[in-house]
Amino acid sequence: MLNEAHRFIEERGLRFALLGSSARKLKAAGTNLLAGRALRKQMFPLTPQELGADFDLETVLRFGSLPLAWRSSDRRATLLAYVQTYLREEIRAESIVRNLPGFARFLPVAALFHGQVINIAGIARDAGTARTTVDGYVEILEDTLLVLRLRAYEARLRVRERKHPKLYWIDPGIVRAVKKQLDPPSAEERGHLLEGWIHTLLRCYAEERSLYDEIHYWAPAQARQLEVDFLLQRGRELLAIEVKTSPRLQPAQFAGLAAIGELPGVVRRILVYGGTRRLRTPAGIEVWPLANFLAALAEGKLWP
Repeated sequence: MLNEAHRFIEERGLRFALLGSSARKLKAAGTNLLAGRALRKQMFPLTPQELGADFDLETVLRFGSLPLAWRSSDRRATLLAYVQTYLREEIRAESIVRNLPGFARFLPVAALFHGQVINIAGIARDAGTARTTVDGYVEILEDTLLVLRLRAYEARLRVRERKHPKLYWIDPGIVRAVKKQLDPPSAEERGHLLEGWIHTLLRCYAEERSLYDEIHYWAPAQARQLEVDFLLQRGRELLAIEVKTSPRLQPAQFAGLAAIGELPGVVRRILVYGGTRRLRTPAGIEVWPLANFLAALAEGKLWP
């Protein structure tokens, strides 16, 4: 099919929109991927801007916003079926892995690392699988567009940054369905779910509106308690974002953003939280309610 699309592009100047969940098998088979003649676009779950008046944060954190699940009258059943269909059609039918039971054991363990630094050795131990196999499994999740890895920012500072990436699932509903935990999320779970959802939103707006050139997280290796969830880079400018679910502000919540202020090029530091009051600290850190942050994303006003 791709060869025919290539021919029509060359001979008739036609334009195509070609959809597919993964190019993994196509690459392995040496298929014509229309290099130089096609733009690659990744489709993301529905955003608050797309949902409009239907948007509800609690529903998104519990069930995600995949169109299939969002429209379903039984979101729990739809998401559980989605995971089984993924195993049956994406993995088994295309012979992506030799050991399907091992991959099935790996999935819920990997889901526990949502929003956390990847511990390949720990995942391998808990899943009863070799470390090299787990490396391959994570690549499969990336190739099938279920997870994204977020690399640590590296700069020539006085401290050495951590090198290991974080793992983020693309949708709260998917990661919770993989764990078979679709009841209302606990307070502990909400933090990673909100952080992961905002990560997906940032990736989505980068795809559609060139929000940034690079995205990282920041965590100095010599200060284990310091971290900033997201560091956006655009040219020589940096924008730091910390995400908290709590409606109340605590001094400890500002530690990472305060420390990253020493980084050259930081033009804005934002703490996104579950409260309703917008303010600016004496140190220049901006505190935004989630609604303000979502509005800035939609209006293209995240950067100063």
